[in-house]
Amino acid sequence: MNQYPAWKYILLIVVVAVGLLLALPNVYGEDPAIQVSMTTDQSLPENTVATVQQTLDKASLPYKKVERQEDNVLVRFEDTETQIKAEAAIKQALGDNYAVTVNLAPSTPDWVQALGLQPMNLGLDLRGGVHFLLQVDIEAAVDQALNSYRADIQDWINEELGPGQAAVRRQGNQIDVRFHDAATRAKARNIINDRLLNDVTLTETRIDGDPALVVRVPEAKVAALRTGAVDQNIAALRNRLNDLGVAEPLIQRQGRDQIVVELPGVQDIAQAKERLHAKATVEFRLVDTTDSAIMAAQSGHVPLNAELYRDTPSGQPVLLKRDVIASGKNLVDASPGPNPQGADWVVNVNLDSEGGSRMLDVTRKNLGKPMAVVLIQDRTTEREVNGETVREHHKVESVISVATIQGVFSNRFQISGQTQNEATQLATQLKFALAVPMDVVGQRVVGPSQGAKNIERGMQSLVLGFIAVVVFMALYYKVFGLFADIALLMNVVLVVALLSLLQATLTLPGIAGIVLTVGMAVDANVLIYERIREELRNGSSPQAAIYGGYERAFSTIADANITTLIAGVILFMFGSGPVKGFAVTLSLGIMTSMFTAIVGTRAIVNLIYGGKRVKKLLV
Repeated sequence: MNQYPAWKYILLIVVVAVGLLLALPNVYGEDPAIQVSMTTDQSLPENTVATVQQTLDKASLPYKKVERQEDNVLVRFEDTETQIKAEAAIKQALGDNYAVTVNLAPSTPDWVQALGLQPMNLGLDLRGGVHFLLQVDIEAAVDQALNSYRADIQDWINEELGPGQAAVRRQGNQIDVRFHDAATRAKARNIINDRLLNDVTLTETRIDGDPALVVRVPEAKVAALRTGAVDQNIAALRNRLNDLGVAEPLIQRQGRDQIVVELPGVQDIAQAKERLHAKATVEFRLVDTTDSAIMAAQSGHVPLNAELYRDTPSGQPVLLKRDVIASGKNLVDASPGPNPQGADWVVNVNLDSEGGSRMLDVTRKNLGKPMAVVLIQDRTTEREVNGETVREHHKVESVISVATIQGVFSNRFQISGQTQNEATQLATQLKFALAVPMDVVGQRVVGPSQGAKNIERGMQSLVLGFIAVVVFMALYYKVFGLFADIALLMNVVLVVALLSLLQATLTLPGIAGIVLTVGMAVDANVLIYERIREELRNGSSPQAAIYGGYERAFSTIADANITTLIAGVILFMFGSGPVKGFAVTLSLGIMTSMFTAIVGTRAIVNLIYGGKRVKKLLV
């Protein structure tokens, strides 16, 4: 009685061995580090490692190691003070072509890395970094959609029925389209229906006696626009942050119109804020060569079909035609690169089929004429109104390039006249454009030293809790208590192993979840041992008491743990940030504790007592 077959012992040994191996990388901790990468799509120069080493040696800054990785150089230091000084020195030595990021790097030995083993990620509260709360202007998404509908409806009617057949005007959340007669209205209704099927509702009416159509966007569509704006901004932020060197950035929606961004390991708040907030698009337009831009600027009279721009590379005013050839919405890709025909840098632009078709038609008809690139940036200003800070968005439009069309092209061309830094920033802003503006309404920096203190305190609480439980079990349940203590140690190892295997992020609440798991992990053993005591009091033999204790306590243990696991899953599904971290460690701890408490302790008990004549149990 109470004997396990050999395969069960082998399975248990394999599970524990694999758990120890997976948890091993977490023993070595992390080094303060600096990550150096290119701000462009170019590969890192071969001499970067030598340049970094020479810079640190010249500044008398000691370092542990400088290593070249796939697309960056990683420099390890003994302490954060040297790390911060080294960041400034390396930035000055390398210039704007490189991104120099303060970070923390696992100090795992090479042989462990060769096995593909990695430590679990540490959250912002343990590793230090930057926390942002972003407010998304979701109403701007509705405005953009309505303005786009208005412009498209006017273009479609002009294209199908000819100019002057309808007057299209936006009134709040609806668009009014006025006609000269009902027959034109009927034709226009068919045109709009064909293009905007299911997107809008059309109502025939009369405005000031004229036949008209009222175009309304359904509330469900408006709600989808608001939700989609936040989702698009989240997607854009993920792409923008890829090259900041952040191991596990947290980017998630909070409430209806806010986004939480946490960047563990990043200490440069200005660089992170710029990467998050920058918003830009471009428009490609022909230059109006029939009218004088200087006379228009002096007189203030601008031709109806043109717009006057004063912010230009030459400093001279320029008139551009109002018709937009292509814009940011037609952009598929944008990447910086050196200009093969000059010393400046260019942005290589790739348009979609619609934009490429229009660009091909315009360049074919306007060879030898100038075309301009207009950069449109969203800027935010703050002012005090009745004691409250009011943020206002402004569009700042400037002509960044005017060049003569020297050949026919369509969807692939270049924006020239940029410095390397300008080209890199412009390409990033264009490629990962935000759907709508957003403001940073909250920010905080957690220093690496504060994160280290949190780790120290968390580990102290875990160790003290572990020792208290171990002592109690050993004193109260004697030898069987020691079995439970061994299973408890196995449980902690397996939790850490699973966190490392899943590459989950451990936060301070996550440590609290592990501490709680330590206390809960012995619950199953307490139920089993009390059941064994009860069986012994009822006159059962030691072997029968062991068998009855494990078998009859199982259903109670399963019910208690499954209900707690359900609560953990719900916390993970509906919680955010720290709550999710707590839910992950709690749920993993419940699953591992059931394995170690039931299978692990019984394997030890069976190994020692199984198949033997036992007169007394120390329980």
